[in-house]
Amino acid sequence: MGERFPKFAVFVVAYNAQKTLRETIERIPQEIYDILECIYVIDDFSDDNTYETAKGMLLEEKWKKLRIFRNPRNYGYGGNQKIGFRYALEEGFDYVILLHGDGQYAPELLPDLIWPTIFEGKEVVFGSRMIKKSDALKGRMPFYKFIGNIILTRSENLILNTNMSEFHSGCRLYSTKVLSKIPFELNSDGFNFDTQIIIQCFSLGVPIYEVPIPTFYGDEICYVNGIQYAKNVFIDAVDFRLHQLHIKRSSRYIIEKEEPYRLKRSRYSSHQQIAGLIKPDSKVLDVGCASGFMGDLLTPKKVEYWGIDQMPETKIRYPMAKYLCVDLENVANLELGREFDYIIIADVIEHIRNASLLLSNIKTFLKTEGRLIISTGNIAIWFYRVSLLMGRFKYASRGILDDTHVKLYTLDTFKDLIISSGFKILNVKYTPIPFELVFFSRGKSRLIGYFEQIYYRFVKWWPKMFSYQFVIEAEVSSLDFVRQEGAIK
Repeated sequence: MGERFPKFAVFVVAYNAQKTLRETIERIPQEIYDILECIYVIDDFSDDNTYETAKGMLLEEKWKKLRIFRNPRNYGYGGNQKIGFRYALEEGFDYVILLHGDGQYAPELLPDLIWPTIFEGKEVVFGSRMIKKSDALKGRMPFYKFIGNIILTRSENLILNTNMSEFHSGCRLYSTKVLSKIPFELNSDGFNFDTQIIIQCFSLGVPIYEVPIPTFYGDEICYVNGIQYAKNVFIDAVDFRLHQLHIKRSSRYIIEKEEPYRLKRSRYSSHQQIAGLIKPDSKVLDVGCASGFMGDLLTPKKVEYWGIDQMPETKIRYPMAKYLCVDLENVANLELGREFDYIIIADVIEHIRNASLLLSNIKTFLKTEGRLIISTGNIAIWFYRVSLLMGRFKYASRGILDDTHVKLYTLDTFKDLIISSGFKILNVKYTPIPFELVFFSRGKSRLIGYFEQIYYRFVKWWPKMFSYQFVIEAEVSSLDFVRQEGAIK
């Protein structure tokens, strides 16, 4: 690979590791040491001679890649990682491997963390002691920790809808590309930092690849309060779910994705309901099509799918008949006639400052019997009412309070906009909260599907209170057609 070979660094977190630090570093395989950019140790203000021991290694010729730092005070396990990860970003490393100075995680297995990044493109790799659970006990993991690990991991998997074998291993590799996109510095300074950064990776959409590692418990001192730790990680998982539901907002989980919106596959979702309104063999214009993901749903219907948006054509990921790059605030100059059976404006109108002008302009692209299908979020949904009651109203990178939204709608104001723009409303549909996005299920989980069905009953009972989005089908009013034809004459 030559100059294209990634820059790997090993970050050794150390606290009172005087007896084990040298041995741990010396156990790093020579073939791994040869490809590393550096090994850097950050002593978190130890009470013993950890720092002096590490500095002594610098006098030896073979440790030219070793760098030693000492914090001016004790920042905690999570706080020390923040410093180390920030250093990795500043130094321009491509990957940073977390290694504990007490030797609990075998340095001999660093190749198992590194190879998946080189040969399979993995960005986050964890060493798991619980893929082969019996090996954990053979490695002298205390039985109470073994049981606690299983219970906590299963609880976190259930809450987060993940499938990890272990949440609590400290043997980890991170791509600095991933670290640069998550606000890890907002995480806890304590041991639950590890859980919070896992949640951030999932929130970013980055999968965590697990490899089996052996367990080794020696005479090291454990500084973790097990009960407090279990309480904290459980709260972290619940806190993230409340954040996803917008019941509360946590800045550490507000993360920008390269593609913030994706296709929702639940049968109750706005995307599925929009697709259900479109007849086969029709011509469709998707206004604000993003990457063109709606085309994925419409392909089986053999429609002629066109898209317009403001993003460059290079970001279109799905096939379409034609894509036009245009300012959505001004579509009047598009050279399009009355040629479309349907115009879709899915979750876009809230981004438009002059929404009425956009709707008035796109009317001229619809056939006489054409249909407008438009959706937007419900700002009056129950959890925003509760949030306002408690004095909270915080924008985010996604959802109804997306910080790029310039207008917010209730059902009544949404209807008023459509009618005042010269359309006649034919049909109104409602969607539940997109639980598939909240729980990363991609519409495949039966449990979440069942929960969604129950919630949808509340939506039908009181849509203004419980509906997450409104989907409206409309046609151009006949009077408006008469006026336009008269203007032509």
